[in-house]
Amino acid sequence: MEITKLDQDRIPKHVAIIMDGNGRWAQRRHLPRIAGHKRGMDVVEDITIAASDLGVQVLTLYAFSTENWKRPAKEVSYLMSLPSRFFNKFVPKLIENNVQVKTIGDNEQLPAETQQAVQKAQADTADCDGMILNFALNYGSRTEITEAMQQLGQEVRAGQLAPEQITEAMVQQHLKTSFLGDLADPDLLIRTSGEERISNFLLWQLAYSELEFTDTLWPDFTPDDFRAELLAFQQRHRRFGGLKNK
Repeated sequence: MEITKLDQDRIPKHVAIIMDGNGRWAQRRHLPRIAGHKRGMDVVEDITIAASDLGVQVLTLYAFSTENWKRPAKEVSYLMSLPSRFFNKFVPKLIENNVQVKTIGDNEQLPAETQQAVQKAQADTADCDGMILNFALNYGSRTEITEAMQQLGQEVRAGQLAPEQITEAMVQQHLKTSFLGDLADPDLLIRTSGEERISNFLLWQLAYSELEFTDTLWPDFTPDDFRAELLAFQQRHRRFGGLKNK
């Protein structure tokens, strides 16, 4: 799919991706699952640069969910080592492309080495003002929403807020994506591997996102595939609950 076929004025500002299929990719090649995760990180590099080049402003990647702790200990340990390996290799290229690293999720539950790698990557790219590469790491949307409700409840209990004063905007401000401002809600969600589930990812933020599901496994997902998904997005008319313009 050629870039020239895309309408540069209609590039989605925020793209979110559920990077699914690493394990199946490895199993089909009679490799350990961690081989799929290793290949998947190479794809993250390719898609990040492609998204930045195309003018995407925020790329949010579902890297590790709160449910992923249930996986075998060896696999979890490898997944926790990936941020260090990834950032050590890729941060110079991120800086070269003016990409800033951010994360959403509960970083405090991550191993110390993983936390340090994430913090260092964010610090090293803090001066970049191009695309935001936002990793959802130890993230679960139900937990995020529950914590937002708890924070609002504390404000009500403290007498700072009446229940009837709570608005959607206030809820949005208490979500982990609030730092993204007007870009908090993805325009487009892509899920690879053929599964058609949201999997506890950005439940509030995806309310009016366009959803694209592809059978391609994440380790096989290419910049051309990414451009094809953006082209499919551009064929849609987003009505946000209203009527199509005549």
